[in-house]
Amino acid sequence: MSSLLQVKGLSISYGKVAAVRSLDLEVAQGSIVSLIGPNGAGKTTLMSALIGLLPSSGDILFAGQPVQPHHDVAHRVGQGMLLVPESRELFSQMSVEDNLQLGAFSRRRQGHRDHAQTLEEVYGLFPRLRERRQQASGTLSGGERQMLAIGRALMGKPRLLLLDEPSLGLAPRVIGEIFEIIQNLRSSGVSILLVEQNARAALKISDYGYVLEVGEKVLEGPAAELAEDQRVIETYLGRKSARTAPAANQAVGAG
Repeated sequence: MSSLLQVKGLSISYGKVAAVRSLDLEVAQGSIVSLIGPNGAGKTTLMSALIGLLPSSGDILFAGQPVQPHHDVAHRVGQGMLLVPESRELFSQMSVEDNLQLGAFSRRRQGHRDHAQTLEEVYGLFPRLRERRQQASGTLSGGERQMLAIGRALMGKPRLLLLDEPSLGLAPRVIGEIFEIIQNLRSSGVSILLVEQNARAALKISDYGYVLEVGEKVLEGPAAELAEDQRVIETYLGRKSARTAPAANQAVGAG
């Protein structure tokens, strides 16, 4: 598969504090890539820099074209890179449908008039949002708010979806539903870079994975191989030893 996103030697600092150091990362077209690691590893910082919310040094290539430091969030969104932040940032007093329509603002400004069709596609992916389309988004459940945040991003027709902690604060049953939806997005042609504390669920649906610790990449590889790596097992999957492989496989499969 061809590369959609390439990150080379990316560094991000808060003043004199280096949050991410010389990171190389790649997302192939049509793939799901997960980024796991402890709190404070620099995962959310990386996502913010990719979308243009934080300054960075190094090289970012998107669809083979350089992303320049002066390219702001609107420019990157217009190129097809969209972020769903962990805070979701919905307009709680606005209806579900109005929140979704806002997601198409950039495309409408560019002259595209396909938002009605895209809205139907989003409702097809999230039938619950159609049922609640006139409901204020602030009255939705946690899982429904996450669906709305993803749906709003999809209204912008992204080529690359940056998902930051989509399972945050959700019940286990709902997490399974959200990750099934994320997995299904790949079949629609959307590539995904996924930051997630739930390493088991993330690796289960991903093609490739990276492990960040203290702002540096310490491991990478096919997601299935990372799920069986002893360091990942002991640190992120909550199991004692790779010798428990049969049980580990079941756990990863169960998500």
